[in-house]
Amino acid sequence: TYTTDTKSREENKKTIESLYRLSVDIKKIRRLKEWVLLQDVAYVKEIAGILQEMGADETAVANILERCPEAILHTPAEINSQRALWQLVCQNEKQLIKLIEQFPESFFTTEYHENQKANILFFQELGLKNNIITRFLTSAPSIFYNPVEKNKNVIETLQRNYLSLGGSDANMKIWILKLLSQNPFILLNTSTAIQENLEFLQKNDFTDHEVLQLLSKLKGFIFQLTSTTMQKSMLFSKNVFKCSDQELKQLVLKCPALLYYSVPVLEERLEGLLKEGISVAQIRETPMVLELTTQIVQYRIKKLSASGYDIKSGTLESLNGTKKDFEVSYGKIQSKKERPIFNPVAPIHIED
Repeated sequence: TYTTDTKSREENKKTIESLYRLSVDIKKIRRLKEWVLLQDVAYVKEIAGILQEMGADETAVANILERCPEAILHTPAEINSQRALWQLVCQNEKQLIKLIEQFPESFFTTEYHENQKANILFFQELGLKNNIITRFLTSAPSIFYNPVEKNKNVIETLQRNYLSLGGSDANMKIWILKLLSQNPFILLNTSTAIQENLEFLQKNDFTDHEVLQLLSKLKGFIFQLTSTTMQKSMLFSKNVFKCSDQELKQLVLKCPALLYYSVPVLEERLEGLLKEGISVAQIRETPMVLELTTQIVQYRIKKLSASGYDIKSGTLESLNGTKKDFEVSYGKIQSKKERPIFNPVAPIHIED
């Protein structure tokens, strides 16, 4: 633990000089993490040396230390251990230094070294490819701070539920790996929370097959919800669409966002659509449109209107999907508009 009491302490001149020699922007560090400069012991030259050994040039070293100045407070031994650890999943040091440049904070968090190592080995045993594990290390580092037993416990709970919901042994490994790749943060949940959320769906008359369908569609994000928030969102949709429990269930299966988004988010998106002149009946027909933010919807409606497509009288299908999906729909509407009308039964005039 480093002290953050800055009043009674002075900056370490030796640290400042060493950073200055490396062309590091010291003003930037003062502004963001001045406490680093107040520590009695720092390993500026040593850490810079390790980074250079791995292939970082002068600019890269300066950039890394500006973004993550606390790197200089770690001992060379700690950083070399971390380097060996990340090399378990990196193809070479060139890839490793590139990752450190992009995600220095993830690399220089060394406090959980033993947990990180145990989890990397566990993920490899599980069958996750190294490129997926490196993605986790950089974008979801907190899952490596858990003791490996905790992560194993969550995976076992998922496996047990997958089988009890009718999933097959043959597909279980693929299902687990896909779920983890899509959403590694599943591992931050407790086994109890996972169990409770699945039971909530079953109590709401979703069949085992439908629960599995929802888990896959929601990419495991369902475990980050609570039964209370899901209940509120479902009740909101039921009132808006004036539908029966069975109809609501079908809407949720069609658009799991109705379960995932909170009431304020659904309310805001619904209002945005209604303001554009879209009816509740149209939204009920194509509920997936609620997966889009109000800004995206407004942009797409504007673009379609400019092409002469009236969203109020047409289907909302053309609004749906990813950016790529929308561009394809828009392209089809454009080409229809530009294509000359051809009458196949009109006589063909041929000059004699």
